[in-house]
Amino acid sequence: MLQLDLQEISVQYGANLILDHVSISIFSGDYIGFIGPNGAGKSTLIKSILGLVPIKSGKISKSPDLRIGYVPQYSQFEKNFPISVMDTILMGSIKPNSGLLHRHSKDERSKAKELAEYLHIENCLKKNINEVSGGQMQKAMIARAMIQSPDVLILDEPTSNVDNTSRNEIYDILRDINHSQNTTILLISHDIGAISSYVKSVACLNRTLHYHPERPLTSQDIENTFGCPIDLIAHGAPHRVLEQHDIVDLSTGRRS
Repeated sequence: MLQLDLQEISVQYGANLILDHVSISIFSGDYIGFIGPNGAGKSTLIKSILGLVPIKSGKISKSPDLRIGYVPQYSQFEKNFPISVMDTILMGSIKPNSGLLHRHSKDERSKAKELAEYLHIENCLKKNINEVSGGQMQKAMIARAMIQSPDVLILDEPTSNVDNTSRNEIYDILRDINHSQNTTILLISHDIGAISSYVKSVACLNRTLHYHPERPLTSQDIENTFGCPIDLIAHGAPHRVLEQHDIVDLSTGRRS
């Protein structure tokens, strides 16, 4: 079932064109990894889908009553805010019309505990969010996004500030959410090697979008996105060089 349909959308900040006629159709059960250099418009694309930034032109269509969960970048969350992990998760159950004095129901608290157990952070529920590790915080943010059982889960660099163990756990959890619950996942990441091993398809974005869900990611797709040749082998993991003197930083697309 078609859940999201982006047709020729463009976004502009002042004189800067950030997204240029981007089109993509997203179906139930998709797991799409979005890659591209810094400043390529990846976060802007997500915010356009969420309605957080206006589009200059084009059209975004959503299936009726589509529920979207969102996990923002780690740096966008106020880590010193005095709130427990439990209350952080429960924040995701507050609807826009709930009012300032919303009281969480027994079912909401039960769902929060179930999610915490599923994500292996049940021992952290009473701790302040600023007392837990980066991996535990990210799992709490995923639980917050999942508490209303979204149809689509969008994550912006969910493993950028976590250790390797937590990173692998988070990728395993996301794959299970996609497989067992048929939740559609849209994932922004610079971790191309991990993405290529976990996601079902990869979209390359650098103001324009290169997306071919019917075939695997190729080195030409990467070159079109980063503007430089990058060799891909073994699940798309980049070796970063085609010529010895031409090494590319995948996070920025810069040569060195």
